[in-house]
Amino acid sequence: MPGAEPRLLPWPAATASLDAPARLRHLAAGALRTGRPLAIWREPGATTPRLLVARSLEAAYTGLPPALDDRAPAGFAFFPFRDSDHNPALFLPADVQFEEAQPDAVRLSPAARDMAPNITAWLALPTPPELAWHYSPQPPPHTATEAEYTALVELGVAAIEARTVGKVVSSRAARRPLPPGFDPLAAFQELCRQYERAFVSLVSVPGVGTWLGASPEVLAEVTADGLFHTMALAGTQPLLHGLRPQDAIWRQKEIEEQALVSRYIVNCFKQLRLREYQETGPRTTVAGELLHLRTDFEVDLKNVPAPASLGTDMLRLLHPTSAVGGMPRTAALEFLARHEGYDRAYYSGFLGPVNVAAPGVSRLFVNLRCLQLRTNEAILYAGTGLTVDSDPAREWQETEYKMRTAAAVLY
Repeated sequence: MPGAEPRLLPWPAATASLDAPARLRHLAAGALRTGRPLAIWREPGATTPRLLVARSLEAAYTGLPPALDDRAPAGFAFFPFRDSDHNPALFLPADVQFEEAQPDAVRLSPAARDMAPNITAWLALPTPPELAWHYSPQPPPHTATEAEYTALVELGVAAIEARTVGKVVSSRAARRPLPPGFDPLAAFQELCRQYERAFVSLVSVPGVGTWLGASPEVLAEVTADGLFHTMALAGTQPLLHGLRPQDAIWRQKEIEEQALVSRYIVNCFKQLRLREYQETGPRTTVAGELLHLRTDFEVDLKNVPAPASLGTDMLRLLHPTSAVGGMPRTAALEFLARHEGYDRAYYSGFLGPVNVAAPGVSRLFVNLRCLQLRTNEAILYAGTGLTVDSDPAREWQETEYKMRTAAAVLY
């Protein structure tokens, strides 16, 4: 269709000497300076990041999870654990795109062609020494003490024993001061260096804030060759020096916790009357300095009756998964709303690109191992899956281990 092709804007002479990382920083500065939402991410196994800018905050509001099919709009999903007025579900349209792997031009979508004069002006301006990141106007969340978190775990175990819930995933937040001169984009690059197999992201949205993370967990993925993937990731222990992952010994508590998540995914398939899927695992996998139990699920979309809708339907059934909420879902979420004592915001929500790399290709991840940036501090988040065998002291220690992934850039 005429006019439907993206427009490529070349770099002007004033900034043509910038290398690829400096060009990404330059574009991010322009987006932040003009109050636009942006997402920067590096996919697992990739060597360079991408940047996406939405033309406005209003264009990013959405009411439903994104459609995972090749006809859906391209953009970046950023969804909270639970949608609310101050934690809105967001889908940043792919109005402006930049890839470090192809740094010679900036891609402008047909819907954003009227932004061309503004972006041309951004590209010619000098890069400011500091970037104007967006911060949440909401007060910082309550941060549980060890005694408070222990009490929460005990309540969760009691609810499981009473069969009010089958499993519940408790979590907490912690506040840490930012080091002098903290640079979120440099921290993003450091996470990319440290965690090659993680989905590393930096998202900044007016009125919502700035979030940085390195997630190990796929929520829903549709590949270019027509495969749907998801995973059950649960059970945690530290990666000890000299220990090979295949030699890790798992307690019954972790085995049961991970099996419940796998069972939840299988039940989602059953709700869609899907029988043709491949299940691999559980096996021990490495995520930073931690080990987890992981089971992978794969569906060949050529073998299902409604391939275009399967990814979308599974996403809506999966989120929030039993790995971040519990099961049965309604009972577990009600327990957390009553007892967890703070707002998770975008922690344990999901995020990732849809139809950005190519039509029909989507990669969504659970927003784990993340932090929220404030003016002078970072809010860290972590959770633990509880079963009847949970020990409160061990659950607290597990949250400490998990927070170290994102906190590695604070020291």
